[in-house]
Amino acid sequence: MHTQEENMSRDEELRNLELYNAVQVGDWDKTKRILDSLPEALNKKITNKDETALHIAVENGREDIVEKLVNLNHMSNETLEMHDKDGYTALITAAVLGNWPMVDCMLNKNPGLISVKSKGNDLPLVMAIDFGQIQVARNLYNRLTPIEDHLIPQDNDHDHDKKIKETNSATLLTCAIYTETLDIALDLIGRCPRLALAVDKYGESPIFALASMRQSFPSGNQLGFWKQRIYSCMRIRPSAPAICETCLNISYGEQRQRNQEEINRSVLSATCGYLVSGVLNFFGITQLYEMKKIHHVLYDELLSTHMCKAISESKTQQRVDGLVYTTAICQAAKNGIFEFVSKMLKTDPRFLWTEDEKTKRNIFMLAVLHRQEKIFGILYGLDKMNYYLACLDVNKNNMLHMAGMIEDSTRINQIPGAALQMQRELQWFKEVERIVQPRHKETKNGDGLTPRQLFTKSHADMKEKGEKWMKNTATSCTVVGILIVTIMFAAVFSFQGDNNQSMDLPKSFNNFLFNVFIISDALSLFSSSTSVLMFLAILTSRYSEEDFLEYLPRQMIIGLLTLFCSIVTMMITFSSALLIILHEQLQIAIPLICLASVSVTFFVWIQFPILIDMISSTYGPSIFDRPKMKST
Repeated sequence: MHTQEENMSRDEELRNLELYNAVQVGDWDKTKRILDSLPEALNKKITNKDETALHIAVENGREDIVEKLVNLNHMSNETLEMHDKDGYTALITAAVLGNWPMVDCMLNKNPGLISVKSKGNDLPLVMAIDFGQIQVARNLYNRLTPIEDHLIPQDNDHDHDKKIKETNSATLLTCAIYTETLDIALDLIGRCPRLALAVDKYGESPIFALASMRQSFPSGNQLGFWKQRIYSCMRIRPSAPAICETCLNISYGEQRQRNQEEINRSVLSATCGYLVSGVLNFFGITQLYEMKKIHHVLYDELLSTHMCKAISESKTQQRVDGLVYTTAICQAAKNGIFEFVSKMLKTDPRFLWTEDEKTKRNIFMLAVLHRQEKIFGILYGLDKMNYYLACLDVNKNNMLHMAGMIEDSTRINQIPGAALQMQRELQWFKEVERIVQPRHKETKNGDGLTPRQLFTKSHADMKEKGEKWMKNTATSCTVVGILIVTIMFAAVFSFQGDNNQSMDLPKSFNNFLFNVFIISDALSLFSSSTSVLMFLAILTSRYSEEDFLEYLPRQMIIGLLTLFCSIVTMMITFSSALLIILHEQLQIAIPLICLASVSVTFFVWIQFPILIDMISSTYGPSIFDRPKMKST
């Protein structure tokens, strides 16, 4: 009897293995024969992972097999709702794989599958968006009706069901924010604004997710001069709130055609649409428009209209549970999201007292530590500025100590060149030092260091790299300058520039070219000599910390400017000499002049950005704009 049971078990295992292989390779004829001979196998788990034949077909992407299995008469609803060992139904597996035809096929067979959760109590919709399957998530959201029955906690729900709904909806909303699926985010929070403070399955709240989206706010994007001007001139029309009426997902690429058509209608007629599309894409205007629309939706609609309203109506404990006080605002301060922080402070000025839970640093200390000048600028408009400047963290560091530290995630890494980074660090330290009380300049932290000592210790490596960068740049430019000095000094004596008859030029024209030659040669010689002296001053500098603030950048600016001037005048000297010698062969002279200019232009093109950065950093507008806002 025991042997007979073992034989039956082995036979069943062999049939299950045969069915598994047939489904896996997509052999429907063999699958059909097995199921005809053994109909109950369709509704059984046939692997050690508790997978049904439908699970296997979904995992292997066999859309035709899935459709035929689902449409079999003896495919039961219970089988469609079976979970594997991972806790997934076949529909959830198809959703996380992003296969909408499979999902649609199973929903047509059993519409109730859309609400069958995983063993972790996650809806298929939540699983889809959590795995980044945006289009599948959007389709499931449209099919999930009514939304309130599945996602919005109701007063008459049991506590357990209410918690599951709240977790699912919070996870959906945070994932929609992170993936910029703004149609779902706006519709969901519009139905239930209090979800802004709900906590998802990962322990995050939607308000915290928004505070982490630096690139989705204007202050999180560094635009050039012209792009900033274009961005500021763009106007965004208000979006409709209903998801079925409009789709506001502005993730780059998916809605580009719709946005492009909207821009085209406001710029030129439809007949010029193709040309306008190409021009706008070429100059990056389309991307700017999409960026601004994201900024508009996240700030003006999601944050200002819905989230801030929910926060203003919430109680203190709800704000704590929703990670507003110790997490969201601190995260926004670290990320430099000025729009978020200022809006929260306008919603409730008590948020000024927000501190990081572990370090006990307020938002202004975090702003200094992470070099977020816009957040720090809020401090200038506060009546209680001195109070916030006097605050200490858990290690007794004050605000000036923050300026002396270097954080790995600091924005200083975005500045090119170690010397300019050192200059920016000194600018931060000097600015904070200017506004703190005198006694705070000598206060020691828990490690026994004053702010200046901490700055010196933290920036030793950066100072060394800055010195090396300065010396390498100065050495390279000195070589170029010396070559120009040598060439220009020799040229003025070796060139026969008198008005002899061999030149066969009109006297006035010959005099003019020769005067140009002499003047440009002299200017090149003098400017290159000056540049060499400036670079020598850099090479022989003592490289103290204070030198990086203005002295070294000033020497480098003068050196580069005079070097560029000497290069330009050298080319004028060369061109005038060629025109004098080859005045009857301009077809040779002009190409030679152009060819000689290529290498020189290339050198200037490489070094010119360094010059611009130094001038802007040393003599440009201060990064500290004050005041930003006024508070009591």
